[in-house]
Amino acid sequence: MGAARFLEGLIHVFPQKQITIIGNVGGDTEIHGMHISPDLDIVTYTLAGVVDPAKGWGFRGDTFECQKILRKYGYETWFNLGDRDLATHIYRTQQLRNGKRLSEITEHLTHRLAPNQTPARN
Repeated sequence: MGAARFLEGLIHVFPQKQITIIGNVGGDTEIHGMHISPDLDIVTYTLAGVVDPAKGWGFRGDTFECQKILRKYGYETWFNLGDRDLATHIYRTQQLRNGKRLSEITEHLTHRLAPNQTPARN
């Protein structure tokens, strides 16, 4: 969250095209068979203007219907993944399985969420 807030301020001082972001992937994990990159996501969502400012992570206004059903099925849902956030993880996981690099995937996600922004890099 700290890096995302810092970058959010930095882009008001320097043009985004002059900023290179090296993202932290040390906290990446797998949940429900999906590759999760929480630090890359918070930076991408923040710079795209879609982050939930109240929570400080995930999509603003996201729902958690999938998580509710997973709990009913007996899955642990300690890592609260919103429905729109799940779409990011499904896409990322499939692209990784297809041989794409995480940096390529992150660039594509950033471009799709905020086409006028410079992509977050890892």
